[in-house]
Amino acid sequence: MKNEEFNPNIVTIVDEDGIEHSFEELDRIATATGRYVALIPVSDNQNQLEDGELIILKVGEECGETYLYPIEDDTEFEKVGQVFEKRLFDI
Repeated sequence: MKNEEFNPNIVTIVDEDGIEHSFEELDRIATATGRYVALIPVSDNQNQLEDGELIILKVGEECGETYLYPIEDDTEFEKVGQVFEKRLFDI
């Protein structure tokens, strides 16, 4: 069996204050209400995972640019969160 190296997909997000934050992308889904991504924070120290919770953001596009937005509707967030939870549990 060949030893394959795992290379996580690291996403850098710049917040409204211009501060960069790094996350590992765990999963992405598309539903009737939109596209979503599940992320966990990573530290600046050689992309090591930080202790933290799962972050779920909605994917949007504006003027040809892709943006990640917080999900503001509680019902939408709960439904999407359940989908990610089931998918990640199955992995």
